Amino acid sequence: MAEIASFDIADPPELWADLGFDVSHGAAWVSGTRLMLGSPGEGVIAWLLRDAEGLRELPIGAGPAPEPEPTPRHPNGVLGLDHVVIATPDLARTIAAFEAAGIGLRRIRDTGTEERPSRQAFFRLGQTIAEVVGHPERARPGPARFYGLAFTVGDLAETARHLGDRLRPSKRAVQVGRQIATLDWAAGSSIPIAFMSPAP
Repeated sequence: MAEIASFDIADPPELWADLGFDVSHGAAWVSGTRLMLGSPGEGVIAWLLRDAEGLRELPIGAGPAPEPEPTPRHPNGVLGLDHVVIATPDLARTIAAFEAAGIGLRRIRDTGTEERPSRQAFFRLGQTIAEVVGHPERARPGPARFYGLAFTVGDLAETARHLGDRLRPSKRAVQVGRQIATLDWAAGSSIPIAFMSPAP
């Protein structure tokens, strides 16, 4: 099965350590995925996949994919990388690119409003879900891009105590029986980060 080996992220390692991630040699490990920090730019810059070839819809990082390492004990309570959100101007094109790389579409979900419709396409990449978001009908030119990361934590209340006012109040997640809380932009990360309670 294809899985996410690594993300290149523009945030400085010191910031993620301050957010409660166990950071060593400029990287944090979650769900067998290396979160390589300190890349130039903003947000999530690129990724590397294991057991998937030819997926050029999103930027590919340099070098070989690293072998997976176990998730350490993160002080913020993170246990896993639940999902990565990918925004695309052409949903059909991005779905076709994933499928051409051997990554099967799991399901489609319509969301948004009548004025601003949106559609989500879900793909499994190892322990993590790729959630691809775009307009259900309209296609525009331009690249797909990484938007945000959502982590599973052991106890969302404990994570909230660790992060204090840097974490917004939790609310009911789309996933049944789960709660989600997002990191406030004032915390300093250049990407949207969310923390989710475990699946029931």
